[in-house]
Amino acid sequence: MLQRNQIRRVLAYRQPVDMRKQIDGLVSLVQNTLLEDALAGTLYVFVNRRATLMKAVYWDRTGFCLLAKRLEQGRFHLPGAEMKQDLSARTFELFLDGITLGPRKRNAVKQLHDSSRESRITQP
Repeated sequence: MLQRNQIRRVLAYRQPVDMRKQIDGLVSLVQNTLLEDALAGTLYVFVNRRATLMKAVYWDRTGFCLLAKRLEQGRFHLPGAEMKQDLSARTFELFLDGITLGPRKRNAVKQLHDSSRESRITQP
């Protein structure tokens, strides 16, 4: 069971990860790619290419735990642009809910100028 007092840090990896990986594959990624200690009490978070599936792995004194969540609507969004990123507890909760943090892309609205609809004032 995930206890807040067991987790010292939440570290998210921005690169898409093959979600067929299970505990051993994700722990290997932590050690070889992130160059982190998998036994440090950190929750390591990974997302698939479509950003609809998240897996997290952490050490809980007696073995590794694997958490998974799939969003039915929306996508997981990480704030910032770093490859590995520390998340606060609150940011992680919002991330799990699929809430976008940080700057959002705005859909540009094109305003078409129709000169034929302008009023034309003629000067005498």
